[in-house]
Amino acid sequence: MDTRPDLVALDLLVRVAAGGSVGAAARELDMTQPHASRLLSRLERQLGLQLLQRSPAGSRVTAEGEVVVSWARQALESVDRVVTGARSLAAERAARLRVVASLTIAEQLAPAWIARFRREQPGHQVRLEVANSEQVLERVLSGEVPLGFVESPSVPQEVSVAAVGLDRLVVVVAPEHPWARRTSPLTPTELAAAELVLREEGSGTRRTLARALARADAPLGEGHLELASTAAVRAAALQGDLPAVLSELGVADQLAAGALVEVPVDGLDLSRTLRAVWLPSRRPTGDAARLLRIARAAAGA
Repeated sequence: MDTRPDLVALDLLVRVAAGGSVGAAARELDMTQPHASRLLSRLERQLGLQLLQRSPAGSRVTAEGEVVVSWARQALESVDRVVTGARSLAAERAARLRVVASLTIAEQLAPAWIARFRREQPGHQVRLEVANSEQVLERVLSGEVPLGFVESPSVPQEVSVAAVGLDRLVVVVAPEHPWARRTSPLTPTELAAAELVLREEGSGTRRTLARALARADAPLGEGHLELASTAAVRAAALQGDLPAVLSELGVADQLAAGALVEVPVDGLDLSRTLRAVWLPSRRPTGDAARLLRIARAAAGA
């Protein structure tokens, strides 16, 4: 026989001790008196103690029963703390959405989405994590996050997608770079052969460039300076030594101010669609669906 006391029986014993009546305690727990009596008798057998002295006038807790009642109160309070804490964690989890976005989206678009989300859902939090597009897809496919945002030109068939924006890659140089004074556009072959400062392998920007050059029959060469963030690539381009290929969204301010100059490229399609991705089996619901709706609305989708 299981010798661990039943929590309902312990609760019943505590109530009998407080009120002096098995019947009253049974009513408080919405059970019949015979059932309550059976639970208490079973508890006594499990513990090997007489906990109650029963009489026509009611039930009185024995001396040993008083000690057990004290321990029972502590046990029930501990259980209440577990339940309360677990519910608090569940509520916190329900109010905190975790998503991951590739760098351009995280820097240029997601802040406005999240600001609107928080206005619409006060008290709900969005935890935005940043990774390159390849890493975003890995974390969505593994089920680690319910929603991701990528800028890569293609995504696996295993994910569902929705467009959340359009972007274009641009070749930029500092004003003193020789390309800034060109009177004719670059050819894809010239761009592919040049030493460039680029995002790392796995980034959506790098994949978009490599794919566009391959389609133009001008595969991207090697020996480029690779940096892991848009800000780092932009800073390197501002130094004037190397051309960079970056999201137009990420260099709009520098182009407007004349700190960087866009160099046109003939015959190269560097446009791209920015997309939300999720597993079909985890279609966005709740806060994830709300954030996706906001992102799509901002893009006019």
